[in-house]
Amino acid sequence: MTRAQQTISGGLLFSSLYLACYLQLIPFPPTIQEQIIPVLPLWLLVSFGAYLLFTLGWGILTFKDKEDAYKELVQEINVAKKELRARGVDVD
Repeated sequence: MTRAQQTISGGLLFSSLYLACYLQLIPFPPTIQEQIIPVLPLWLLVSFGAYLLFTLGWGILTFKDKEDAYKELVQEINVAKKELRARGVDVD
């Protein structure tokens, strides 16, 4: 099973489970059924966005910890600046 098939099957599983809860095929107490289940997709979307922003921020924060990648990137920036200066572009 490929990664795409696993992702699609997992998404179908969770969406069918949510739909069964939303259509009250799986019984829950009235408070959960009326107040939590309808906003669950929005909550999951916001949580996923927060997770992505955290991982992006953490990667930026710890970028200098990856010395090899940092040195390679600085070298590429310097090469690009030299090439642009040779073509007459002001990069500073």
